[in-house]
Amino acid sequence: MEQRPPARELPGHIAAALAGSGGATDSAGQPWAGRSLAGEDARIHNFEDDDGTADAGYLAAVAALRSAAGDEAAVVASLAAARVFVPIVAQLAEESVHPAAPQGNTPHGGGAHGDEAHGDQLHGDKQADMALVTLKAPDGRTAMPVFTSAAALSAWHPQARPVAVYAARAALSAVAEGAELLVLDPGSEYTFVVRRPAVWALARQQDWLPSYADPELARAMAQATAGYPSVRRVELEAGGGVASATAGGAIVPGGGPGPELRVVLYLADGLDAAGVQAIVAGLNAEWSRNAVFAERVDSIEVKLQRAAK
Repeated sequence: MEQRPPARELPGHIAAALAGSGGATDSAGQPWAGRSLAGEDARIHNFEDDDGTADAGYLAAVAALRSAAGDEAAVVASLAAARVFVPIVAQLAEESVHPAAPQGNTPHGGGAHGDEAHGDQLHGDKQADMALVTLKAPDGRTAMPVFTSAAALSAWHPQARPVAVYAARAALSAVAEGAELLVLDPGSEYTFVVRRPAVWALARQQDWLPSYADPELARAMAQATAGYPSVRRVELEAGGGVASATAGGAIVPGGGPGPELRVVLYLADGLDAAGVQAIVAGLNAEWSRNAVFAERVDSIEVKLQRAAK
């Protein structure tokens, strides 16, 4: 069964960064709100000598992953210094409305805004504001699409403006938008999903280790079983949602949306269904209270095994 840790407050480093930048911003720390389609704001990006192609380090890491010579941790690590493109789209907002109308926000947040009412006009001019694009993942979570090349973004949404940012800044903006996933190059030949713990690591510019390969997490989860003598041992392994697939159907050992962690519980003989259910529920509660688990685990699936005598 798949489970997710309960919602947690943002780590202090991320909360401080968001407070300092004022929310979703571009690579220079400037808010998206109030952008127009004219003048300097119409430029594709602000990175000098950038030809719009994908970062070579990211492409090499993905190639290694697809050949099974690399891993998804290396792909996320390659993003730490990579430039990506965030799509923003124009949304029309009434500049003047009835004075009783409240100030509001357009769908998807992202810095798009409605203007405050002025005077007694019933109708007003329309102004183009810019909004970050967010998506809904199949499991209902919010995801932010980002693209490794301008061509990939244009193929996905020809009307979207590609704004160049470092991936760490994109991750920070994703957190500001309430997105738990970064989806790289949706609609392309290969799409890589960065899950919540890795998004947080990118936003803090820290290294990320997958939960299924994290020895500190393994110790913390094993220690939680101390009050359950029927649990003989706990093993962590990659979950069923780690793998992804190319457009052609080739399986890639990483980049999937989750569940990324499989927890194998080895139980003593003689337990009835109610006893097993009580153990699993109790351990879930213990794990959810652990700070290491809450920060480093995106979603889990629990597998039950009979312990050898």
